[in-house]
Amino acid sequence: MKTLLKNGKWLNSEGEMKKVDILIEDKTIKSIASNIEDNGNEEVIDLEGNLVSAGFIDVHVHLREPGGEKKETIETGTLAAAKGGFTTICAMPNTRPTPDTKEQLEWLTNRIEETASVRVLPYACITTRQLGLELTNFAELKEAGAFAFTDDGVGVQDASKMLEAMKQAAALDMAIVAHCEENTLINKGSVHEGEFSKEHGLNGIPSVCESVHIARDILLAEAAGCHYHVCHISTKESVRVVRDAKRAGIRVTAEVSPHHLLLCEDDIPGLDPNFKMNPPLRGKADQEALIEGLLDGTIDFIATDHAPHTADEKAEGMEKAPFGIVGLETAFPLLYTNFVETGEFTLKQLLEWLTVKPSEVFKLQSGQLKEGAPADLTIIDMNSISTINPESFLSKGKNTPFTGWECKGWPVMTIVEGKLVWQKGSVQV
Repeated sequence: MKTLLKNGKWLNSEGEMKKVDILIEDKTIKSIASNIEDNGNEEVIDLEGNLVSAGFIDVHVHLREPGGEKKETIETGTLAAAKGGFTTICAMPNTRPTPDTKEQLEWLTNRIEETASVRVLPYACITTRQLGLELTNFAELKEAGAFAFTDDGVGVQDASKMLEAMKQAAALDMAIVAHCEENTLINKGSVHEGEFSKEHGLNGIPSVCESVHIARDILLAEAAGCHYHVCHISTKESVRVVRDAKRAGIRVTAEVSPHHLLLCEDDIPGLDPNFKMNPPLRGKADQEALIEGLLDGTIDFIATDHAPHTADEKAEGMEKAPFGIVGLETAFPLLYTNFVETGEFTLKQLLEWLTVKPSEVFKLQSGQLKEGAPADLTIIDMNSISTINPESFLSKGKNTPFTGWECKGWPVMTIVEGKLVWQKGSVQV
């Protein structure tokens, strides 16, 4: 089957906006040109002058299934991804049960095949049940389709276990992806240890809780020769440590989440659990360091850390409510409006942080808008203006701190392997 996309616009390698037609054949981008004639053998879709991008990639998503279906499912989470323009997402393993055996990962892969509307690459656990005690069978899990190894949600506390994990991952040419948190420094905190925690009498999570784990792991990765990837980096000290490691030639990469770029503790309007996430919103200096780190290449790309919870859970208050917010459906318009429209980022940079960069870091086939690449495409109406309303989300999770924010530049169509999986006003399944 052939599909011809007509009258789109794209950013060429020089960052210039140009008219484009795209011919899709056998799930692949067959041709890209300023004009491709319709010979009557293709399904033709008029893009009406909207921007065409390679489909977005998000390497940090919580789909909650199995075990947390009240919060999200693979079906609802991938529909939310499609609505946000994401065509490839990587599912974190903090489910119940966890994907820590070949059999459980095979079950998950089959469930993805049955219900997902975008490409889902599943992580496998570093340790059994994410307890940090016993390493999983990395070779079997790789064979079963693991994207990478992580115990996301908890930091691996035992340095000897982490070193052995890195050695095994390196031997398999696989990445270790880490949620970095030193348990002895968490302090039973619910927010950042800063002015907000003092003002409201809350236990705070200090910045060093994160940065000390990153520093430890970077040295372990150097010793093991492993690709080490830092999840949702949030502090200025963490940025400095990663920058120094890269200068030293250590194979470390890092991601930052949209909410840490857009918000800091000064923006929290009282005890609203929709502003509770882990890592927490840090200080203004941390926020500025994250933006600088993204711009200078210390931080490689952006990932949402989409973490849905039920309304009842989030209603338990700042101290008891679970950490996490949703992000798949709002990431691009939030970032475009608040950074590209203001001149802080270029559109080319933003698109690369959502496509090319994660693709390069994890050696993926997707994320490239070029002939021969998978036909994973996101179509964006750059002039569309809308106000964020959680009730319109396709995700089961409505837990966002961005309710009421007016944003410009919304995805209107998402294509995965040449198939239209989401279009504004309708859901394709």
